[in-house]
Amino acid sequence: MAFETLLVERDGPIMTVRLNRPEKRNAINNQMHRDLQALCGELTEDFDTRVVILTGEGKAFSAGADTSEWGQPGSDNELEFRHASGIGGRTSGVLEGLDQITIAAVHGFAVGGAVVLATCCDFRVAGESTWFSIPEVELGIPLSWNALPRLARAVGHARALELTVLCERFSASQAHDYGLVTHLAADGEELKTARDLAERVVAKPALPVALTKASMKAIRRGTEMGEVSYSDQDLLLYSRLVQQRQRRRERGREE
Repeated sequence: MAFETLLVERDGPIMTVRLNRPEKRNAINNQMHRDLQALCGELTEDFDTRVVILTGEGKAFSAGADTSEWGQPGSDNELEFRHASGIGGRTSGVLEGLDQITIAAVHGFAVGGAVVLATCCDFRVAGESTWFSIPEVELGIPLSWNALPRLARAVGHARALELTVLCERFSASQAHDYGLVTHLAADGEELKTARDLAERVVAKPALPVALTKASMKAIRRGTEMGEVSYSDQDLLLYSRLVQQRQRRRERGREE
């Protein structure tokens, strides 16, 4: 299947998926969510692909959620509008739920929702000059897509709170110290490092690797209180409705 916002390359048991909106710094729009969900659906019945590498086309991994879509009118059906607000959480869920080993190869920068997608992967490679930012709170919205349990798992609860509340940019080296980045690479070598890691995975027997990942997923389900984020699509919906009301009031004052 061809995808509007993704480039998919297959090389034996290793698949490389590129977020492909370089003119928008690979901002994650609704179409990209749909493409990622469709690809993950295909992978559930793909028994030849053993490792999936997620990276970005062009100069950066991704600028995060495409906020230009937020100002567009939603459905008049409030339940449909609420469902649409949960699209990021569904993408994160299917990406994290893949049976294949997943590796994020991050270069340039990863912002907001891009950090969320990276945390859904099993391993995360970043170039030495790569930087990260989680600016949602500063923009007046909660960090959603069910990201907080995943971020807390990677960096600890106190650090996750700090990164999401202060919204300060942090480097790849800091991310590595925190545990968010699992492998540092020289600038320009991110994909090669991810590929080398993938080849080391596929050199191992397929079934024990799959069983080990399945066990780790079960451990996460048993030890993480993921339900604490059960309402974040509603919080995101509320934030967008508030923003829409503010814009309407501003237009009214201008008129």
